[in-house]
Amino acid sequence: MARHSKLQKQVLKLYKQFLRAAKDKPGFLPLIRDEFHKNSQIPRMDVMHIEYLLRRGQRQLELLKESNTKQVAAFISFNPPNNPMVQKTEDQPS
Repeated sequence: MARHSKLQKQVLKLYKQFLRAAKDKPGFLPLIRDEFHKNSQIPRMDVMHIEYLLRRGQRQLELLKESNTKQVAAFISFNPPNNPMVQKTEDQPS
């Protein structure tokens, strides 16, 4: 069995810390698992991206560990579909 790199060990350690911190907070475990599963598809050679996500995860872990953290939310981009009731007007040169 191949040995884990230092970066892989850091990611696994962060994942375990998240699971421990979220144990007593309902609703966090599925979000944590989904986030790590989604990012597991990142190529191993994309070290800069992985290190960025590690730093971001460590900041999020500190927030999760705070006793006043009760729920988690995320901002997502929303692109509404083209509404046929709204017509775009363009200025026509006279």
